[in-house]
Amino acid sequence: MLHQHIPVSALRRAPVPAARSVDFDPELVARLGKNGPRYTSYPTADRFGDGFAYRDYLHAVASVRTRGGARPLSLYLHIPFCDTVCYYCACNKIVTRNREKAATYLGYLKREIAMQAALFAGINEVEQLHFGGGTPTYLSDEQMGDLMAHLRRSFRFAPDDIGEYSIEVDPRTVSQERVHSLRRQGFNRISLGVQDFNPAVQKAVNRVQPESETRAIIRAAREAGFRSVSIDLIYGLPRQNLATMTATIEKVIAASPDRISIYHYAHLPHVFKPQRRIAEAEMPSSTEKLGMLALCIERLTGAGYVYIGMDHFAKPDDDLAVAQRQGRLHRNFQGYSTHADTDLISCGVSAISAVGATYSQNAKTLDDYYEALDNNELPVARGIALGMDDLLRRTVIGKLMCQFELSMCAIELAFPIAFGQYFADELAALRQLEYDGLVTIEGDWISVTMRGRLLIRNICMVFDRYLAAPTTVPATMPPAVPPAVPPAVPRYSRTV
Repeated sequence: MLHQHIPVSALRRAPVPAARSVDFDPELVARLGKNGPRYTSYPTADRFGDGFAYRDYLHAVASVRTRGGARPLSLYLHIPFCDTVCYYCACNKIVTRNREKAATYLGYLKREIAMQAALFAGINEVEQLHFGGGTPTYLSDEQMGDLMAHLRRSFRFAPDDIGEYSIEVDPRTVSQERVHSLRRQGFNRISLGVQDFNPAVQKAVNRVQPESETRAIIRAAREAGFRSVSIDLIYGLPRQNLATMTATIEKVIAASPDRISIYHYAHLPHVFKPQRRIAEAEMPSSTEKLGMLALCIERLTGAGYVYIGMDHFAKPDDDLAVAQRQGRLHRNFQGYSTHADTDLISCGVSAISAVGATYSQNAKTLDDYYEALDNNELPVARGIALGMDDLLRRTVIGKLMCQFELSMCAIELAFPIAFGQYFADELAALRQLEYDGLVTIEGDWISVTMRGRLLIRNICMVFDRYLAAPTTVPATMPPAVPPAVPPAVPRYSRTV
C-alpha cells in the first residue's frame, strides 16, 4: 500500500481565526441543502456487503501486522440496552428491563474482546476508547468495573494524560456518585445526552429529563476530574420553536461544556418504528428548523465556541479545536477525533471496525452475534475491502471534512495520479459550487468558504464515486495490495 501520511505543512495553510469559523446563509442552505452521507467513513456503511466476512477480517489484521511498526489502537464498545425508548432514536438498541440480558451479553462481549486482543497481541496499546449505545450506563457499576478490568487485562492502555477514554451517559441513569466511579474506572471524557431542556419537548419524545438533574451530573463530572464534558442536542423535534431553542441553548452555554453537538432530527418513521409515536403535526417547519440552526450557530460562536464541522462545536482550547488548527483532526464512526492513523477495533452487536484498508460490521441481532461467538468466530457479518480509488477518495473527503481545504499537490505526492486529470469531472462540478460561493479553487488549493462549511457534505459528495453513475476506475490507479495470510485465532469454550 502506498504511504499516505503527508506532513501537516504540506496540507495546511494559516489557520482560520476562531471568530470566522462559519458563515450561516439561510437562503443558500435552504436552496442547496440535501440529504447525504455524514462521511464517518468512505465508502459509507450502506456500501458494505455480506461478501466480506470473518476470514476477510483476519486477512486485514494480518496485513496490519506485516506492515511493521506499532500504531496506537482505538476501541469502541457497543452497549445496546436501554430502560425506555426515546421516540426520536435511530440507534441500534434493545429496550428491556430484564437485566439478565445484559449479564448474558457481557459474557459474550468479553469473549469477543479477548479474541480481538489475541489478534493484536504485541501491537495493542490503546490510546482511544469509546463506549456507545444504547445506554452504556445501563450496566451496573459492578458490571462496568468488571468490563473495564477485562479490557485492561486484554489490552495495554496509554497513560490517562495521553489517552482519550470516553463514555456516553444518559443523565437519568446515573447518580453523582456513579460519575465519580466512572472516573475511577478509567474514563476521562463524558458525553451527556440532553437533546432539549424544554419539558414539553421532552414529553413529546418520551425523554423527561429535569435540567437540575443534568446540571448535577455536569458538576459531578467536573469534580471527579473528567478532562472533557460534552453535550448532545437535537433540533427539529416536535414542539420545538425558536423560543424553546433559545432557552435551551442559553442554558447549555451557562453550563459551559467543552464540546457541543447539535444534530438535525431526521424523521424516518418508515425506517425507525419508535418515530411513529411522534405527532407529525407538532413538528417544526423547514423554515423554523433553519431558524433554530442559525440561532444555535450565532449564540455558540458568540459565546466563543469554534465550529469544528458538521454538527460539532468546541471551546478554542479543546483538543478538537487544537487538532483542527494543527491539521490533525480525523473523522471516524464516533464523529470527529484527535487520533488519526489508528486502527479502530469495535466490539459488540452492530459495531463497525476500521482495520487496515477495510471496514467490517458485526451482526446486528443478539442471536446472530451470539451464534458466531459460540462457533468461536468473530461476529463479522458484512464489510468492504477498499481499493486504491477508495483510499484516494477517502483521503480527499477526509481532508475536506476535517480541515475545510485540500492541497492537490499533496494528494499527488501520496498517490500516483495527476489530480486535475483524475478528478476532471469532479473539478468541473466544483466550479458550480464555486459559483454558488461554497468553495474556491485557487492554484493548488481547494478551500471551503465560510458560507460553504455548513454544506460540507454537498462538497464531499462530489468526490463520492458510489453516488454517481457506475464508472470504471481510471487505469492510472493500481489495484489495492492483496492481503497476507491471516493469523490463527484462539478457540474458546461455549460456556458464558
